Amino acid sequence: MAGGGFVSQSGGKVYEGGVNAFVVITCMVAAMGGLIFGYDLGISGGVTSMETFLKQFFPSVYEQQEKAAGGNQYCKFDSQLLTLFTSSLYLAALFASFFASIVTRAFGRKMSMLVGGLVFLLGSILNGAAVNVEMLIIGRLLLGFGVGFANQSVPVYLSEMAPAKIRGALNIGFQMAITIGIFVANLINYGTAQIKGGWGWRLSLALAAVPAIMMSVGALFLPDTPNSILERGNTEKAKQMLKKIRGLDDVDEEFQDLVDACEAAKRVQHPWKNIMQPRYRPQLVICMFIPFFQQLTGINVITFYAPVLYKTLGFGDSASLMSAVISGAVNVVATIVSIVTVDRFGRKFLFLEGGIQMFISQIAVGLMIWKNFGVNGEGSMSGGKEADILLFLICVYVAGFAWSWGPLGWLVPSEICPLEIRSAGQAINVSVNMLLTFFIGQLFLSMLCHMKFGLFFFFAGFVAVMTVFIHFFLPETKNVPIEEMNGAWKAHWFWGKFIPDDAVIGHHHASNVELYGKVV
Repeated sequence: MAGGGFVSQSGGKVYEGGVNAFVVITCMVAAMGGLIFGYDLGISGGVTSMETFLKQFFPSVYEQQEKAAGGNQYCKFDSQLLTLFTSSLYLAALFASFFASIVTRAFGRKMSMLVGGLVFLLGSILNGAAVNVEMLIIGRLLLGFGVGFANQSVPVYLSEMAPAKIRGALNIGFQMAITIGIFVANLINYGTAQIKGGWGWRLSLALAAVPAIMMSVGALFLPDTPNSILERGNTEKAKQMLKKIRGLDDVDEEFQDLVDACEAAKRVQHPWKNIMQPRYRPQLVICMFIPFFQQLTGINVITFYAPVLYKTLGFGDSASLMSAVISGAVNVVATIVSIVTVDRFGRKFLFLEGGIQMFISQIAVGLMIWKNFGVNGEGSMSGGKEADILLFLICVYVAGFAWSWGPLGWLVPSEICPLEIRSAGQAINVSVNMLLTFFIGQLFLSMLCHMKFGLFFFFAGFVAVMTVFIHFFLPETKNVPIEEMNGAWKAHWFWGKFIPDDAVIGHHHASNVELYGKVV
């Protein structure tokens, strides 16, 4: 059948056109936007554990560390100014994501990526050259703006370029780039900490320019997505682009569907007002709760502060940076597992398995720290076997996160929203994520000082709650075409009552409920 689409077993349209090199390469280039976010997540914790960096910018923290040598290990790094260095970035990213959604719509996804890359580049130059705390924080704010633009535009770009059958895997490419960024940053910190003369932290911060340049240059050469070209009124150009990415001349049917979707989206004047309607209650709740819970897994404690945490637990300077490299490598490998399994086992299975794995390992980490440091934090890790067991448990925890809540926290909110509320849903997802990241980044070292080993039980409690939440409130979205997602909600025991009958594709409403009833 030339050009048109055909109906798959699940009732959704499948368009013709193979996966070609052009699409795979553009998606790989676009996914590099995740590198800047990952690099930054990984680099700041290592830098804040370096003595020369602390001496120059945070002398009070350095003195505190010296005092803590034989005293309370939990409070070694407790400084609001030090945590502001890490967390100011996420506050900037939160504001930037709102500007970014306007730029993404008006000037295209590619322009948004270019702006993000250039602003991030400026921030990395300022950070590498910093001579005082003000320069550091301004640099961090610029980095945050870059991250906000990348996080808004890259997942949208990937979803629009990727053919439906591999959308899940290509979308997780963004999360994959984030984990590679974290891993590379951990390796760089390990290397720069060995530099004689103690200026290694400058190199760590300045090297953020490399992923920024890759993203900016990539964005210059990337094509715009057909949806984006269409949104700005270039119908013929959009059609040519669709032909190119599908590798076909006859794309009339898919193009007509794009045009219809674009017209429908233009008619929606107020996506923010829309998403508040009762019929979108399931999507609104999931888009708020998934990023909320994703941060309360406690993962950022490990990602931002891995070297600081390992140092607090009595690892030496070099050992703490090396341990961060190991947990970073586990993160990358486990994300690959997610790419391979997400369309086979489904989103829900991975969420539940990852939740149970994280819960058990967090309780074990908390108990080990309690045994070694007690309540007053005056013990120490004897090193050797015990330190190895602790590192192993943290790696088990990281793996559980990396194949469940890590990638799925971005994938699920992006696929459950119908087009008319998709931009609002994505903005809510990014902003809740950044807001929670800011709070946890800002409060963690204080919480460690006051809650001590109980901090791990605190996060484990949230992991238990969110695993139960997923079990009862998230329908399985594996293999459900985006335009038929309402069928899955309608068949759900709780959300069904919010979805009006006319929201489900009419002619096979009964069979939809039957079909999804088995899955949910």
